[in-house]
Amino acid sequence: MKAWLSFGTLSLCLSLSSCKKAPAADEAVPPVPSTATESAAAAPSADKPAQVATPVPSAAPALPAPPDVAAAPTDAKKTASGLASKILTPGKGKEHPTDTDSVLVHYTGWKKDGTMFDSSVVRGEPAKFGVTQVIPGWTEALKLMVKGEKRRIWLPAKLAYGESGPPGAPTGELVFDVELLDIAKPPVTPPDVKAAPASAKKTSSGLAYRVLSKGKGKDHPSATSRVTVHYSGWTTDGKMFDSSVARGEPARFGLNQVIKGWTEGVQLMVVGEKTRFWIPGGLAYGERPSRPGAPSGTLVFDIELITID
Repeated sequence: MKAWLSFGTLSLCLSLSSCKKAPAADEAVPPVPSTATESAAAAPSADKPAQVATPVPSAAPALPAPPDVAAAPTDAKKTASGLASKILTPGKGKEHPTDTDSVLVHYTGWKKDGTMFDSSVVRGEPAKFGVTQVIPGWTEALKLMVKGEKRRIWLPAKLAYGESGPPGAPTGELVFDVELLDIAKPPVTPPDVKAAPASAKKTSSGLAYRVLSKGKGKDHPSATSRVTVHYSGWTTDGKMFDSSVARGEPARFGLNQVIKGWTEGVQLMVVGEKTRFWIPGGLAYGERPSRPGAPSGTLVFDIELITID
């Protein structure tokens, strides 16, 4: 997915990445990033393995490299792609992550010479990201795992960052210990995504909405408020184009920095409320968006208002 707001570069090692300045209100769009919000986990990208945004603190102790860091042992299983892996701790169940899932993991990465270059274990914070938002070796390995499993993977350069990556990127063959803590499924497409039902309320602008669950209190955000929300967005043919729920990280933004349908709609809500909105193209990106990859026509969003600042 494209990032509609202007975010920092993707992190090399699943660490945190900060937002850059938001776009002007007249060109603003909903906060639907692929890998980051104002403070969201960003996964290593196959096509954009950028510099480390939040490296392991220099004072933090490095975890010792495994004895087989230099090469996969004979009992490691290999795939046609060149991935080698070995289960260190069996997991539970039979469910494997799929391309549409997000995962929560702990991991540590070493170079072949035993140098540790990153570790969520050392940081004390697991990482969450989409299965397809990572380097090819990770995507393939994750789909072999089950919840609770810990696996060591040996990645050839072609499944990682290559032999000559960008500054700061580990190059060549890499070794990771990965523990799959949880698997998150994407939100289910609403049954009424094609058109607003008769029970939906409509405003004079053409915005339609239906409250899914009531909130608490009487305070509504204003057009200049900053809000924290969870949301999912679909086109009317049922295709989900973005979801903070699937990423497991809420979005925070100014209501004057988003498309008109969001600015108007979220002001109707109170904290704790979850509402479904049908936003016509004129209040979204238009029928023929000028931004490459932007969804066109009427869009449907489920939005949960978490906080108002």
